[in-house]
Amino acid sequence: MIQINIVNKSKHDLPEYATPLSAGMDIRANLSEPITLLPLQRKLIPTGLYIELPKGYEAQIRPRSGLALKKGITVLNTPGTIDADYRGEIGVILVNISDEPFVVNDGERICQMVVAEHATVRWQQVEQLDETQRGTGGFGHTGKK
Repeated sequence: MIQINIVNKSKHDLPEYATPLSAGMDIRANLSEPITLLPLQRKLIPTGLYIELPKGYEAQIRPRSGLALKKGITVLNTPGTIDADYRGEIGVILVNISDEPFVVNDGERICQMVVAEHATVRWQQVEQLDETQRGTGGFGHTGKK
């Protein structure tokens, strides 16, 4: 477990895990008035949250499966990445891929946030790569018999 600094300018409690083994924390919309998403429309939804991630960590913004299945509402740039050096408000780009309008209300759980450690890469340029059994097999190659 890591400790992360957070500024909460929303009207809501801090994000929390729904169950002890949950990977993602529910994030709520912080709105002064409801926002309607028409079919195929996207909007940036404010959360009122600001975080200070440690070096080597990122926060990923992911859709909530219930909203996606029941209402056709998802996060457009899934997963959205919050880098350790970002200090602005966390905004969530929601998109309505259903055929009906959807109203986002203040305090509604709109996405999940997963905090994860990540590697930093230093490239080693070479002339060729080691061979593997898969080789250059791409999309759908494992379904061929």
